[in-house]
Amino acid sequence: MAVLPQLTDATLTLENRIAVLTLNRHDLRNALTGSSLIDDIVTTATWVNACKDVSVLVITGAGSAFSAGGNIRDMAERGGDFAGDPAECAERYREGIQRIPLAMHAIEVPVIAAVNGPAIGAGFDLANMADIRIAAESAKFGETFLNLGIIPGDGGAWFMQRLIGYQRAFELTLSGRVVDAKEAKELGIAMEVVPNEELMPSALAMAKRMAEQPPKATRLTKRLMKMAQRMELKDFLDLCACFQGMSHNEQEHLDAVNRMIEAMSRK
Repeated sequence: MAVLPQLTDATLTLENRIAVLTLNRHDLRNALTGSSLIDDIVTTATWVNACKDVSVLVITGAGSAFSAGGNIRDMAERGGDFAGDPAECAERYREGIQRIPLAMHAIEVPVIAAVNGPAIGAGFDLANMADIRIAAESAKFGETFLNLGIIPGDGGAWFMQRLIGYQRAFELTLSGRVVDAKEAKELGIAMEVVPNEELMPSALAMAKRMAEQPPKATRLTKRLMKMAQRMELKDFLDLCACFQGMSHNEQEHLDAVNRMIEAMSRK
């Protein structure tokens, strides 16, 4: 049985190949700074890649918020992650919150963000780092950095325009406006919007379908989809051929083929 890592401000469960990471600092509205959530997210991402018992990761928040992003009080006091002169502050970003996008982008399994409430600033960016977002009706999304006189320092400007296109991402970022779940779906941020009480059942149902797929091929497929974004077609097809050669020689492939043949014979 897989050994789960010890987390400080989040909880982690693993059942039926589905890992669920719950940000658990409701008192801070699950702010990523001024808590241990950065370390918890990075630790979980590293564990997921090493643990072959995991096929899908679901990320959600405890309490009323998904994540409020940066800790506003620390910003006001120029403390915590926001202390120091320009060079020191930049280094705090590199050693702190910028570890999240690097870790999230490297996760080898599908990641579903179950957005239970407001996802603001870096919290919005965290949701956008997932492969799929399912939003509760109470969810809200805002790239609100400019409202505070700062820039999206955690990679949000990189992720969002790849998700919804430059023009829409530009408008949301430069206006700093907050959108509700319905508009988030219209913009392509959220794939589904569900009643609050159906959020986790819906996210877990989607995760279950993915977790039932052959695990090695699932990881290779996600890697291909990520690499397709930055490769020329010829090079990409060469990589597909290599990955396919690997897949054809895995026992999980033969098992899946035999299951399909058996199912066809019963029709």
